[in-house]
Amino acid sequence: QLVESGGGSVQAGGSRRLSCVASGYSSSSYCVAWFRQAPGKEREGVALMNRYGTTDYGDSVEGRFTISKDNAKNTLYLQMNSLKPEDTATYYCAADVDPDCYTWLPDEYAYWGQGTQVTV
Repeated sequence: QLVESGGGSVQAGGSRRLSCVASGYSSSSYCVAWFRQAPGKEREGVALMNRYGTTDYGDSVEGRFTISKDNAKNTLYLQMNSLKPEDTATYYCAADVDPDCYTWLPDEYAYWGQGTQVTV
């Protein structure tokens, strides 16, 4: 189970940190990712991390967003800086059990959070 928090309203240029707490498994052995979806748009990959800590970012957030995790707390984070109105969306964390997963394809992730709204 994945539970996100940290969403809300923020002014353009501001920062926000999203959290995603995992229960029922160890986040250290899974690949994880953040996706977002704005009204009328397809789900978009924001950031991902494999179990070795290798990360990748979507072009629209590169240099502004940072994905990280605290394995001791089984928690995934998304630090969002220099937020823009176009970052407004519902943000979802995702995870998968495949130890070699590292993909932007939403269908490859077995576990999803309920989503948290970010409005800029």
